[in-house]
Amino acid sequence: MPLTLRTVACLSDNYAYLIHDPATGATAVVDVPEIAPIEAALTAEGWTLTDILITHHHHDHIGGVDGLRAKTGAKVTGASADAHRLPALDRAVAEGDTITVGGETGHVLDVSGHTMGHIALHFPDSRLVFTADSLMALGCGRLFEGDAPTMWASLSKLAALPPDTLVCSGHEYTAANARFAVTIEPDNAALRTRADTVATARARGEATVPSMLSEELATNPFLRASLPEVKAVLGMPGATDAEAFAEIRHRKDRF
Repeated sequence: MPLTLRTVACLSDNYAYLIHDPATGATAVVDVPEIAPIEAALTAEGWTLTDILITHHHHDHIGGVDGLRAKTGAKVTGASADAHRLPALDRAVAEGDTITVGGETGHVLDVSGHTMGHIALHFPDSRLVFTADSLMALGCGRLFEGDAPTMWASLSKLAALPPDTLVCSGHEYTAANARFAVTIEPDNAALRTRADTVATARARGEATVPSMLSEELATNPFLRASLPEVKAVLGMPGATDAEAFAEIRHRKDRF
């Protein structure tokens, strides 16, 4: 039985995610920007929190971890490479390690770039991947610590997952990302349609995440940097994939 997913809006534009195994009752939260919305969601569902899973050290992803752990006794898992700046970990993990939520196994991916030590969590049986600030809907995180080749390698790992994987990212940035994306691929019909859909959803106050990986592959410029038509638009036909990605990231930073 697949994990049940609940998306929880936090702060001004963050998302946390609850995943629940109906067979065992185990429930994990991925990132804790703040406590109250997560507690409210747990109460509404009648779930008891067993695990806290951390993607990276930025405060808007870990600000509520210690308080939520104190209230629930949940065990905290995060990256060993990031442990020195995370709340105290009950388990430190690295790429290739697995975690369990009830009866389902999740796989740890190193997706450094936005920060070094950033991890993503892939649950293949439920077709879920939690990417936080690495791969976002129509975007990717700024390169605060890593360089372009590192981030491109990380995004390439995520792009190689099954296309029917649901990408659970960390922020509601999709509308702004869409406005930028069309400057890179103005003739991409799928992107134009998605941009219109996103604008309509946001006008209604609706969330635009999670998103399907297949949709990201068709419309997200940061995943499409390897394509000859994208390199041509950039005026970089002979560039490496990482160089083309770096140019897209540079343009987004100035957008």
